Amino acid sequence: MAIVKDLLHTEGDGSLSFGNHELDAKQKVEDYKYEGKSFKVKTFKEITKLEREGELVYESVPGTSVNNMVRTDGGLRFKVEGAEDAQITVGLEPDTEYDILVAGADMGRMKTNLGGKLSMSVELMGCGVVDVEVKKA
Repeated sequence: MAIVKDLLHTEGDGSLSFGNHELDAKQKVEDYKYEGKSFKVKTFKEITKLEREGELVYESVPGTSVNNMVRTDGGLRFKVEGAEDAQITVGLEPDTEYDILVAGADMGRMKTNLGGKLSMSVELMGCGVVDVEVKKA
């Protein structure tokens, strides 16, 4: 998977790619228009954070590179890559259960908190690109 050199862009298939886990210094892109909304990304090797109009969409510690993120009717899916295993938090519907699939493996069912945040650990070190899917149970 290619590192997202321009930090945030729309792919030809309409999906969103963002982040660069190889940067030593924090960089950001603000006011990026996607699906009629304003997006902002901050990224470097320690953290990657994507917000939509001030609300969390995605955050990883340490930083990651994300390609082909798309919202589905019941959640979202994306491809992620990083130098180390990452703690990933995504913003979804509040107080809702979701099934988590990482690299095709069922990671179980998790429930978002009242703010709609769901956190998961994803093994990335030495794995290359990992597919993640979060779908409403």
